[in-house]
Amino acid sequence: MKLNELRDNPGATKKRQRVGRGPGSGKGKTGGRGIKGQKSRSGVALGGYEGGQMPLYRRLPKRGFTKPNAKKFAVINLGQLQKFVDAGTLDAKKEITEDLLVEAGVVRRKLDGIRVLAKGEIKAKLKLAVTGASKAAIDAVEKAGGSLSVTAAASAAATAE
Repeated sequence: MKLNELRDNPGATKKRQRVGRGPGSGKGKTGGRGIKGQKSRSGVALGGYEGGQMPLYRRLPKRGFTKPNAKKFAVINLGQLQKFVDAGTLDAKKEITEDLLVEAGVVRRKLDGIRVLAKGEIKAKLKLAVTGASKAAIDAVEKAGGSLSVTAAASAAATAE
């Protein structure tokens, strides 16, 4: 068998219907849309109306609430921090602030603050000052011999904005 001899099985592919290509095609002139009316025109989407029946979007329950002023935090994991310390991008001896994390490229931007989560392992003694942290993250950093302070000033400033 050669590559140029490869073919699909008979009946596996079907030619597409070319609509509006003359009366001989069987789908010419009106293109299978019937005559006149809104549905025969282009650019019409009548998905929302169900002929007097209660429409689907009104039958389904509406749930939940999206807070318009919700805080959006940049999230980093302890494993990521350890990786950056190992690479030498972050200095474990200095205090690590949010601005330092952005500068080092650990997070792209601060948003409403940076929140540290406990995924991954931390071995370095770090002194962190961030807007938020999970309890497990604080425990893990302290277990490694470092300290993690959640700055109330940063969260208060974020609240004031």
